[in-house]
Amino acid sequence: MNTEPLNQKSLERVVSQKALQIGSSFPCQICVVGFLSGVCLTSLFLAALTSLGTFEFGGISFSSISLGNSPLNSSSSGFFNTVTSADCKFKRNEIFTERWVDSKRSENGVDDERVSLLHSAWSALLSESVDGEIAFWQSSGLGKSAVPNAPHLENCKLSEQINEHLDKRAENERLPPWTTWKGLLNAHPTSMPTEQLRYFRHQAMPEGAYPPWITGSDEENYPLTRKVQRDIWLHQHPENCRDPNIRFLVAEWERLPGFGIGAQLAGMCGLLAIAINEKRVLVTSYYNRADHDDCKGSLRSSWSCYFFPETSQECRDHAFELMGNKEALERGIVTTKDNYTSKEIWTGRTPRVWGEPWRFLQPTTEINGSLVASHRKMDRRWWRAQAIRYLMRFQTQYMCGLMNVARNAAFGKEVAKMFLTSLGKEWPKDFGNKRSSDIEEFVWSNHRPWIPRPLLSMHVRMGDKACEMKVVEFEGYMHLADRIRQRFPHLKSVWLSTEMQEVINKSKLYTNWNFYYTNVTRQVGNATMAAYEASLGRKTSTNYPLVNFLMAAEADFFVGALGSTWCFLIDGMRNTGGKVMSGYLSVNKDRFW
Repeated sequence: MNTEPLNQKSLERVVSQKALQIGSSFPCQICVVGFLSGVCLTSLFLAALTSLGTFEFGGISFSSISLGNSPLNSSSSGFFNTVTSADCKFKRNEIFTERWVDSKRSENGVDDERVSLLHSAWSALLSESVDGEIAFWQSSGLGKSAVPNAPHLENCKLSEQINEHLDKRAENERLPPWTTWKGLLNAHPTSMPTEQLRYFRHQAMPEGAYPPWITGSDEENYPLTRKVQRDIWLHQHPENCRDPNIRFLVAEWERLPGFGIGAQLAGMCGLLAIAINEKRVLVTSYYNRADHDDCKGSLRSSWSCYFFPETSQECRDHAFELMGNKEALERGIVTTKDNYTSKEIWTGRTPRVWGEPWRFLQPTTEINGSLVASHRKMDRRWWRAQAIRYLMRFQTQYMCGLMNVARNAAFGKEVAKMFLTSLGKEWPKDFGNKRSSDIEEFVWSNHRPWIPRPLLSMHVRMGDKACEMKVVEFEGYMHLADRIRQRFPHLKSVWLSTEMQEVINKSKLYTNWNFYYTNVTRQVGNATMAAYEASLGRKTSTNYPLVNFLMAAEADFFVGALGSTWCFLIDGMRNTGGKVMSGYLSVNKDRFW
């Protein structure tokens, strides 16, 4: 008889009976229930974590399969509904906030998802598409009140309102209110009474009231810049435009094939010189580059789509009335561009109203390792700088918006990272509806938008420009950039403007520099500039160069090619913007020097 199976079964019955006895005890029941509950909670916890995306545990990385569970995607609503149905006292936005705050962080404590969210929120605020804005706010769960002010963005509507106030005469005054408090301080409840401000202005006038669009002292700008800018404004804004002694020069912008923006600006600088020499008010007319759908209403085909008009609306209206008067044309009360030769426009006499201040230009331009002390066209260089500064004295809301979009695209994520680093875990949790303090609203609001400083602007002109100047390869520009960094070792950021894709490709080889540039299609090969601009379309071929121009004027240093009219004008804008002592390193000289 085989007893082994019997004995095994007996043993199993004994063990099972003992197990049943032990399991029937109350302490064991508690342990079992606790164990099973722990398993359930752990499963739910892991499910929640995997729905959040990537997380780390003990140095091991776990990732979700796709972006389908992103907090910016409505497919995650099932998770929120599950939690809510369990009677948890969390609202949808509160859970959303926790998911962002507690997500994976980078080494400096700021997670990439929150950086992207904040950058996207700023982008949504800049978006012109109402539907796009609504879609973002609905999908993100953020409210606009939870989005902090962006230090790299400007309040364009407010800036335009302030500048309009500064571009008009105060009542019964000779000049606009240039000697009042700066920015929004006039609107502060404790600001000086109107009568006291008027008295202060009258006291300041004899000492000299200077335009607010000039930065820095006389020594930091071309000679007499502040006085010249004030006098040009007065010349262009007579107190009574219908005074029979007032004469006009009405001129449309150059639009011959092959004329770039630089050539158009240089031509208008020449016409402004003629107007001042002949004691006429310059009035600009058709501007082909503003003939696109983004320039609305009366701003279409007008310089004032991008910058404030060169004269008052009253003078413009009267000048165009006179254009329809045959007698006014015959008597020369109003003239047009056709009254002058190309030589008079392009190489005409520089106004001598202020003497010859160009003789005192400080030698701050270096070419081939030497400072340029003098050259044959110093008067033209000085005058074009004054003219371009006046024509671009104030940006319109549209131009300001273009600058905001460009800065947000280039610097937005960098700013968001800095912002979140300073706040720690606060944003977007408990951030909404914070009232700005008086110093933020009335004082700091006047500060210029943030850009990475020090910033070097570099305009690399190649392509078809070889027929007009000595073309230098990108390596030559970078050699000059390295020269600057030897003196300023903390310099690492470059705003790069160029029409050539080859230059963009080469910039990626310089890994010890941070390059920023506009996202636009660039040319490959040596097509003409006219063909390249035509391929971009009128709006793009106008907007992105103007953005580059203003960024170059704002940068701390500049490397370019003075043989290029565009670089020549950038140099002028900088030398009337407090940048004289920053110097200018050029890879070549102007062909007329």
